[in-house]
Amino acid sequence: MGQNLAGFSQEKRADNDNRKSRISDPEPNKEPPKPKKLSWGEQWREIQITKTAAFWYGLAAIALILVIGFTWGGWMQGGTAQTLATTTAKAAVTTRLAPICVAQFQQDPDKAQKLIDFKALSSYQRSEYVGQQGWATMPGEAAPDRTVAAACATLLMQIN
Repeated sequence: MGQNLAGFSQEKRADNDNRKSRISDPEPNKEPPKPKKLSWGEQWREIQITKTAAFWYGLAAIALILVIGFTWGGWMQGGTAQTLATTTAKAAVTTRLAPICVAQFQQDPDKAQKLIDFKALSSYQRSEYVGQQGWATMPGEAAPDRTVAAACATLLMQIN
Protein backbone atom coordinates (compact mmCIF):
# COMPACT_ATOMS: atom_id res chain seq x y z
CA MET A 1 0.00 0.00 0.00
CA GLY A 2 1.04 3.57 0.65
CA GLN A 3 4.36 4.50 2.01
CA ASN A 4 4.76 6.04 5.45
CA LEU A 5 7.52 8.57 4.89
CA ALA A 6 8.09 11.64 6.98
CA GLY A 7 6.67 14.79 5.40
CA PHE A 8 4.15 12.96 3.25
CA SER A 9 0.46 12.69 3.97
CA GLN A 10 -1.06 9.47 5.15
CA GLU A 11 -3.97 9.50 2.70
CA LYS A 12 -4.88 6.25 1.12
CA ARG A 13 -4.14 5.80 -2.56
CA ALA A 14 -4.24 2.90 -4.87
CA ASP A 15 -1.22 0.65 -4.88
CA ASN A 16 -0.43 1.49 -8.50
CA ASP A 17 -0.56 5.30 -7.81
CA ASN A 18 3.05 6.32 -7.51
CA ARG A 19 2.42 10.02 -7.01
CA LYS A 20 3.40 11.47 -3.69
CA SER A 21 1.56 14.24 -1.96
CA ARG A 22 3.31 16.62 0.41
CA ILE A 23 2.02 18.00 3.58
CA SER A 24 1.74 21.77 3.39
CA ASP A 25 4.48 23.64 5.22
CA PRO A 26 3.42 24.63 8.71
CA GLU A 27 4.82 28.19 8.29
CA PRO A 28 4.26 29.25 4.67
CA ASN A 29 5.08 32.98 5.26
CA LYS A 30 8.47 32.34 6.87
CA GLU A 31 11.27 34.00 4.86
CA PRO A 32 14.38 32.00 4.14
CA PRO A 33 17.27 33.01 6.39
CA LYS A 34 19.46 35.76 4.95
CA PRO A 35 23.00 34.71 4.24
CA LYS A 36 25.61 36.23 6.52
CA LYS A 37 27.36 39.19 4.93
CA LEU A 38 31.02 38.33 4.48
CA SER A 39 33.82 40.73 5.31
CA TRP A 40 36.35 41.75 2.67
CA GLY A 41 38.90 39.34 4.06
CA GLU A 42 36.44 36.44 3.98
CA GLN A 43 35.41 37.31 0.44
CA TRP A 44 39.09 37.48 -0.58
CA ARG A 45 39.78 34.04 0.91
CA GLU A 46 36.81 32.52 -0.92
CA ILE A 47 37.92 33.71 -4.38
CA GLN A 48 39.15 30.88 -6.56
CA ILE A 49 40.41 31.91 -9.97
CA THR A 50 41.26 29.58 -12.79
CA LYS A 51 44.76 29.06 -14.10
CA THR A 52 43.87 30.82 -17.35
CA ALA A 53 42.57 33.89 -15.54
CA ALA A 54 45.66 33.94 -13.30
CA PHE A 55 47.89 33.78 -16.37
CA TRP A 56 46.14 36.72 -18.07
CA TYR A 57 46.11 38.78 -14.85
CA GLY A 58 49.84 38.14 -14.47
CA LEU A 59 50.50 39.13 -18.07
CA ALA A 60 48.48 42.33 -17.66
CA ALA A 61 50.39 43.17 -14.47
CA ILE A 62 53.72 42.72 -16.23
CA ALA A 63 52.64 44.95 -19.12
CA LEU A 64 51.40 47.61 -16.70
CA ILE A 65 54.66 47.56 -14.74
CA LEU A 66 56.68 47.92 -17.95
CA VAL A 67 54.58 50.83 -19.21
CA ILE A 68 54.77 52.68 -15.90
CA GLY A 69 58.50 51.94 -15.50
CA PHE A 70 59.50 53.19 -18.93
CA THR A 71 57.23 56.26 -18.95
CA TRP A 72 57.34 57.59 -15.40
CA GLY A 73 59.86 55.35 -13.64
CA GLY A 74 62.92 56.63 -15.47
CA TRP A 75 63.82 53.27 -16.95
CA MET A 76 65.55 53.28 -20.34
CA GLN A 77 67.11 50.86 -22.74
CA GLY A 78 70.86 50.41 -22.97
CA GLY A 79 71.24 52.30 -26.25
CA THR A 80 69.36 55.30 -24.90
CA ALA A 81 71.46 55.31 -21.74
CA GLN A 82 74.66 55.12 -23.80
CA THR A 83 73.60 58.04 -26.01
CA LEU A 84 72.65 60.09 -22.97
CA ALA A 85 75.97 59.32 -21.26
CA THR A 86 77.95 60.26 -24.38
CA THR A 87 76.08 63.55 -24.80
CA THR A 88 76.54 64.41 -21.13
CA ALA A 89 80.25 63.60 -21.24
CA LYS A 90 80.81 65.74 -24.34
CA ALA A 91 78.96 68.64 -22.75
CA ALA A 92 81.04 68.30 -19.58
CA VAL A 93 84.31 68.28 -21.54
CA THR A 94 83.23 71.33 -23.55
CA THR A 95 82.28 73.15 -20.35
CA ARG A 96 85.73 72.44 -18.89
CA LEU A 97 87.67 73.34 -22.06
CA ALA A 98 85.90 76.63 -22.85
CA PRO A 99 87.68 78.53 -20.02
CA ILE A 100 91.02 77.27 -21.39
CA CYS A 101 90.06 78.79 -24.73
CA VAL A 102 89.33 82.12 -23.01
CA ALA A 103 92.69 81.90 -21.21
CA GLN A 104 94.43 81.41 -24.59
CA PHE A 105 92.56 84.48 -25.87
CA GLN A 106 93.82 86.46 -22.85
CA GLN A 107 97.44 85.53 -23.75
CA ASP A 108 97.09 86.92 -27.29
CA PRO A 109 99.05 90.19 -27.60
CA ASP A 110 96.46 91.72 -29.98
CA LYS A 111 93.48 90.68 -27.86
CA ALA A 112 91.89 94.17 -27.67
CA GLN A 113 91.65 94.58 -31.44
CA LYS A 114 90.67 90.95 -31.98
CA LEU A 115 87.89 91.29 -29.41
CA ILE A 116 86.50 94.33 -31.29
CA ASP A 117 86.70 92.39 -34.58
CA PHE A 118 85.12 89.34 -32.89
CA LYS A 119 82.14 91.29 -31.54
CA ALA A 120 81.54 92.89 -34.94
CA LEU A 121 80.97 89.47 -36.53
CA SER A 122 77.54 87.84 -36.81
CA SER A 123 76.70 85.11 -34.27
CA TYR A 124 77.21 82.21 -36.68
CA GLN A 125 80.70 83.48 -37.72
CA ARG A 126 82.06 83.92 -34.18
CA SER A 127 82.86 80.27 -33.44
CA GLU A 128 84.66 79.96 -36.79
CA TYR A 129 86.70 83.09 -35.94
CA VAL A 130 87.69 81.60 -32.56
CA GLY A 131 88.84 78.44 -34.32
CA GLN A 132 90.83 80.40 -36.92
CA GLN A 133 92.65 82.35 -34.21
CA GLY A 134 93.76 79.05 -32.63
CA TRP A 135 92.14 79.74 -29.24
CA ALA A 136 89.94 76.63 -29.49
CA THR A 137 92.90 74.38 -30.36
CA MET A 138 93.73 72.58 -27.14
CA PRO A 139 97.33 71.72 -26.21
CA GLY A 140 98.32 68.44 -27.86
CA GLU A 141 95.70 68.69 -30.62
CA ALA A 142 96.18 69.64 -34.26
CA ALA A 143 92.81 71.20 -35.06
CA PRO A 144 90.32 73.33 -33.14
CA ASP A 145 87.22 71.74 -31.60
CA ARG A 146 84.00 73.25 -32.98
CA THR A 147 81.96 72.74 -29.81
CA VAL A 148 84.69 74.28 -27.66
CA ALA A 149 84.90 77.21 -30.12
CA ALA A 150 81.14 77.79 -29.84
CA ALA A 151 81.26 77.70 -26.02
CA CYS A 152 84.33 79.96 -26.05
CA ALA A 153 82.57 82.45 -28.32
CA THR A 154 79.71 82.62 -25.82
CA LEU A 155 82.15 83.34 -23.01
CA LEU A 156 84.07 85.93 -25.07
CA MET A 157 80.85 87.85 -25.74
CA GLN A 158 80.56 88.38 -21.97
CA ILE A 159 83.94 90.15 -21.78
CA ASN A 160 83.71 93.94 -21.73
